Amino acid sequence: MKRLIRKLLTISGILIVGGVMGNIYSQTDTLKLPKPYATPSARNFSKVIGWSEGKTPTAPAGFSVTRFADGFQNPRWIYVAPNGDIFVSEAGTRRPAKIEVDEGGTAKTESQNFGSANHIVLFRDSGKNGKYESRYIYKRGLNQPFGMLVIGDHFYVANTDGVMRYPYNANDTILTGKGEKIVELPADGYNNHWTRNIIANLQKDKMYISVGSASNNAEHGMDVEHRRAAILEVNPDGSGEKLYASGLRNPVPMDWDPVTGNLWTAVNERDELGDDLVPDYATHVKRGGFYGWPYAYFGANEDPRMKGQRPDLVAKTIVPDVSLGSHTASLGLVFYRGTQFPEKYRGGMFIGQHGSWNRSVLSGYKVLFVPFRDGKPSAPAQDFLTGFMIDPHKGEVYGRPVCVAEMPDGSLLVSDDAAKVIWKVTAK
Repeated sequence: MKRLIRKLLTISGILIVGGVMGNIYSQTDTLKLPKPYATPSARNFSKVIGWSEGKTPTAPAGFSVTRFADGFQNPRWIYVAPNGDIFVSEAGTRRPAKIEVDEGGTAKTESQNFGSANHIVLFRDSGKNGKYESRYIYKRGLNQPFGMLVIGDHFYVANTDGVMRYPYNANDTILTGKGEKIVELPADGYNNHWTRNIIANLQKDKMYISVGSASNNAEHGMDVEHRRAAILEVNPDGSGEKLYASGLRNPVPMDWDPVTGNLWTAVNERDELGDDLVPDYATHVKRGGFYGWPYAYFGANEDPRMKGQRPDLVAKTIVPDVSLGSHTASLGLVFYRGTQFPEKYRGGMFIGQHGSWNRSVLSGYKVLFVPFRDGKPSAPAQDFLTGFMIDPHKGEVYGRPVCVAEMPDGSLLVSDDAAKVIWKVTAK
């Protein structure tokens, strides 16, 4: 029976890679998901030790790992501009201390700011030798900045409360001007759902904005979730907003598959259903697609907390492409377009996993690689950059990877916000 199901899934073009048991990754299907509450909901926050001098994460044989830069406060996201400049947004979590909903259905939050730098750093290869020896504070005074983007003569910053647009000159080392907010966005959110990412299509005439949910599983009501748990599509001036896809609990990274041109994202799934529910996932995103949150997960698997509320949406929930393990906080995603890495990595997908807190034994805390062939996942996800976790049973880690970005020379950069370092991975 299982063999027949796998065959049917393959024929229909659906391939799910990854396991639901934390660090185990294997080809699977939705029938292998455990029942809700098979284990108690855990609160197991990791303790970050930091990296001692000379110690680095571990890459496969044939690669070297070095420090690209350190001395940050919270290096969350990395953007490589068309001219090769590298931008890093530094922002931290502002956890809501209290949430109230007014008569109009608007969520009001009282928040605490945990040391967010709220600025963007610019690294420039002034000598054109690949060393990026010049470092500048490019823009200060932002509101939890995350995603960044250059389109023509404009620089875009996705703050937690909206997308800002500034005049852009590729030669400048400071972003001047007040800028204008072209898209208003709902701010803050459950746990770390303050991140707002942006990406442009290849034609540069549309932008896509990822906005996470305001809650774990709609515990504040769905009125608070308007334009959330979704990817929005807008014009470069902020006009013409459309809901591109929904039911995506916390879609943070986005990238375009270089073969098919499909938009891909990685999604942080819901908490408090047990150690191995619900797996985070990566998937190509269909225009108008619905991916389940908060009513269902991994296809028509109804969330028991939403039982009977929207059977129509449960039935139309799209099964995602790649399972990434439960509670891994998969925040980074990039397709490898370079030629520096060996052939097996070209066209494949790298995933940065920030790591679990809602699991009795830690999971995530590494960078995965998913091989692709002809624009589809072709093999199980595999560990690529490890060594962040000291002991999953003791809860100690050296750092927590977030973003994965490709440098102009084909090296990879990995932001480690907890250890305040950006790592560089190079093929020897």
